[in-house]
Amino acid sequence: MRRPTTGAVAFALYAATVVAANWFVQHVGSQPFPGGPHTIPVGFGYRAPSGVLWIGVAFTLRDVVQSTLGKRATLGAIALGTVLSYAVAPSLAFASGAAFLVSELLDFVVYTPIVDRGRVVLAVGLSNSVGLLVDTFVFLQLAFHSLEFWQGQVIGKGWMTLLALLLVIPARRTLASDPA
Repeated sequence: MRRPTTGAVAFALYAATVVAANWFVQHVGSQPFPGGPHTIPVGFGYRAPSGVLWIGVAFTLRDVVQSTLGKRATLGAIALGTVLSYAVAPSLAFASGAAFLVSELLDFVVYTPIVDRGRVVLAVGLSNSVGLLVDTFVFLQLAFHSLEFWQGQVIGKGWMTLLALLLVIPARRTLASDPA
């Protein structure tokens, strides 16, 4: 059953989180070295590029788009977010788009079969976990040619995934079927 209104809102929010994440990396937090990302503390003594605040939420919104509008719309949201990111962070747009695309292709393998069995919270938790690991390594390597912040990225995205899961739990029945 398609839910176009929910899907359209999730689509717009997802694309916006991609842009926000890239904007934050260039403008929010401290910059440890010239030309490097702006970073924030994420706990346990680690720092991460500040876009991490948006990523756990972005992964969850991506799952909502897939559940409500289908896989093609999800890929379209990634493309739109990448194009819009180019306007605010041209140096990060390719890395961001590639990281989201690779993690989304894995999301199809993880999220879809689990959500099809009606296990929405498990599907979101596992797909976000896989997505945050893949996204971390692809993005950091392409954007900064370094994995220096990988621990902070994983921690920060993990916190945001936990927050997103708290929001998914009450809506899990709405997201229980994959339209395409």
